[in-house]
Order: sequence, then structure tokens, then C-alpha cells
Amino acid sequence: MRSLAAMATREGDLDHARREGARMRSRLGDELRRARRGAGLSLDSVGRSCRLSGSQVSRIEKGAVRQPSLEELICIAAAVGLDLAIRTYPRGDPIRDAGQVRLLERLRRRLEPGLAFRTEVPLPIPGDLRAWDAVIGGAGWQVPVEAETVIDDGQALQRRLALKLRDGGFDHLILLVADTPRNRAALEATSLRHAFPLDGGVILRALREGRDPGGSGVVIA
Repeated sequence: MRSLAAMATREGDLDHARREGARMRSRLGDELRRARRGAGLSLDSVGRSCRLSGSQVSRIEKGAVRQPSLEELICIAAAVGLDLAIRTYPRGDPIRDAGQVRLLERLRRRLEPGLAFRTEVPLPIPGDLRAWDAVIGGAGWQVPVEAETVIDDGQALQRRLALKLRDGGFDHLILLVADTPRNRAALEATSLRHAFPLDGGVILRALREGRDPGGSGVVIA
């Protein structure tokens, strides 16, 4: 089960995203308004080009429309001589769903009872929003765990985990994968098995005995 602290951290991330969305709407509105005025265009003329009313264009410029459509924004930008480009950049880990929580719990129940099992463990970098799904710890050792219910892009997953290992202060990790035909096929079709070569049975045996598995591997549960 997730800790209250972990839930609060994720809720804080969502609050930040909402504030950032409002800030971006306001900034984009200012840019659209300046471009429209610079081009000598009225609100109504821009609205007619985009099948919107002038008042709706005005509200978008003021950031007062909480959910303007992407098509509306692109059209207004084009009408005033701008191109609207949207890109995504890595910022933190995605919010974990109930399936991943259950997957982690299945692993926790198979551990030696004396081992520590912490969830949502932040990387030790100030301002970095990434976190390990779990970290298992024994006497003098720790190993991080990443839980995946669905593998969509094995190569992207491998790159993401390699970066987390580099930045997180660990030299090996456990990739915990839900036991589905799709995931098994994805594991066989990518180089994930080569990047995480330790057999899942070996890993589980070590954890049941309270030992560090000693290498990166895949556990299917």
C-alpha cells in the first residue's frame, strides 16, 4: 500500500501541473494578443477565421478559457501569423496506477520478512521528481525496483531505467513486470533481457533468503 507521504508527493506534482497550465495559458494568450495587435487585426476578424466569436478569442487571449482546444489555439496562432509548437520533455515519473501497486505488493509478499520495502523513493538529486517504485533493503545493501504493468516500448523503457541507474546511485535493479502474454512477447522482442540478464528465479530466491540478488534482472509476477 502506498504511504501517505508518497500520495502527497504525487498530489503535489498534479498541483504543480495545474499551476503550470494556468501560467502557460496566460503566457500564450499574451503572445497571441500582441501578434494580433501587431498585425492590425480585430478580435472579430480572427474569430471569423477560426469560426469563433470575437469574445471567445478575447477570453482565450486573457487565459480565461480553462480548456481551449488545440485546434482553436493553432488556428488563432495561424491567423495572427504564428506557428504553435507543442513538445514534451522528461520531468518526472508517471503516476503509478492501482495495477502497479498490486504488482509491487505481490513482490513484497515473497520477500524475507526482515527486509525493508519502501515505495516511491525519490532519487537523491535536489529538484529531480523521479522516484524508484520501491527500494528493498537488507543489512548493508539496497536494490531498487521498477514495476511495469504494460511494456509499450522496450527500448524507451531500457533507456529510462539506464538513466535512473546512472543518476540514482545504484549499479543494478529489479525490473518487475506483470505476467501477461503481451509483456512476455515484449521482453523477448527487445534487448531488455540482455540489459537485465539475471534470472527471475535467482532474484526471488535471493530475496526470500534476505540477500542482495547482486545484479539486474527481470521478475515476472
